[in-house]
Amino acid sequence: MATLFEKTRLNGMELSNRSVRSATWEGLADPGGFPTDRLTQVYVDLAKGGVGMIITGHAYVAEEGQAGPLQLGLSRDDHVPSYERMTEAVHAAGGTIVAQLAHAGCRAPSRLTGKPPMGPSGSGDEGDTRCREMTASDILKVKAAFAGAAARARKAGFDGVQMHAAHGYLLSQFLSPLWNRRQDTYGGPIENRALMLLETFRSIRDAVGRDFAVMAKVNCEDFADGGLTLDDMLAASRMLEQAGMDAIEMSGGAFSSAPYIPSRTGRAARTPEGAYYAAAARRFKERLRIPLILVGGIRSRAAAERLIREGVTDYVAFSRPLIAEPDLIGRWRSGTAERAVCKSDNLCFKPAFEGRGVCCVTRQRQRGRKSQGVPKQ
Repeated sequence: MATLFEKTRLNGMELSNRSVRSATWEGLADPGGFPTDRLTQVYVDLAKGGVGMIITGHAYVAEEGQAGPLQLGLSRDDHVPSYERMTEAVHAAGGTIVAQLAHAGCRAPSRLTGKPPMGPSGSGDEGDTRCREMTASDILKVKAAFAGAAARARKAGFDGVQMHAAHGYLLSQFLSPLWNRRQDTYGGPIENRALMLLETFRSIRDAVGRDFAVMAKVNCEDFADGGLTLDDMLAASRMLEQAGMDAIEMSGGAFSSAPYIPSRTGRAARTPEGAYYAAAARRFKERLRIPLILVGGIRSRAAAERLIREGVTDYVAFSRPLIAEPDLIGRWRSGTAERAVCKSDNLCFKPAFEGRGVCCVTRQRQRGRKSQGVPKQ
């Protein structure tokens, strides 16, 4: 029977347990997309804290695909040396680290990239977002950009890569009928809408070889009228499984699908499993054999262990809980089973948008009150 703290292997990666740090935008890269010493320390702390697999914040594969300020980049060869130093530090701390590769597509702000955004179709679903429809040449260039970024990641010492195909970024846009209204072979039924993701995966596999872990992060659904459905996701995941994908991480929603946004505020899911997408994960495991990573709403060791023990998922992933407690997994492993302290208030992202990097504001305030002798409210 699978357990949270058993060792596993995933295409050459030796993982100390079944916990995963889900990709989280840290806002700690420098303006050129290079990792900083502060960001390296974030990953080292996670490794020392016992996380089985660390997935970086999303790294843009091409400059026109940058999503936000102080975001990581893997778009140029001169990015590699700084990542080599970062991966060496993580490995020295006993960690395993995977680079998440992304392109923002229609969500790329032109004020940041200096270029008009592009996507599967000529407009998006988020307010007044508009972008130009990608040409066949654009599609080829983007697939090559993902492959090039993956090759750089391998050269830089990463243990694997993850394709970001969730939350309304470019590969997710191709999957979703909300964004994808193409009339060619990339539009229409899910078998066509999944082609961009599938072909990009094959380009990456050709670039890095078969002995290097390649994963994808997908939405279980978009939680929006006319968006990606659970059945669509299952069909696309089966295509990836048959093509040789190593694992799939399941998330859900986009930034326009309130209240079902990727980083929900308020209390964690009120389900026996304590996970937002547990029901979808059960459907996934009934139909597919590819390893599944489940993220969203998991806040207790008991819930994490139950999800794995009952076969709902193979790995459990955390984002905001590890911002508050990078040593959470080590704490649970030592026998201290209290729930994660994360309140899911999303205040952690405010300092990142201010250029100071993501951090748990709530815990900082509590520590400040404690140091001043002020009782907690």
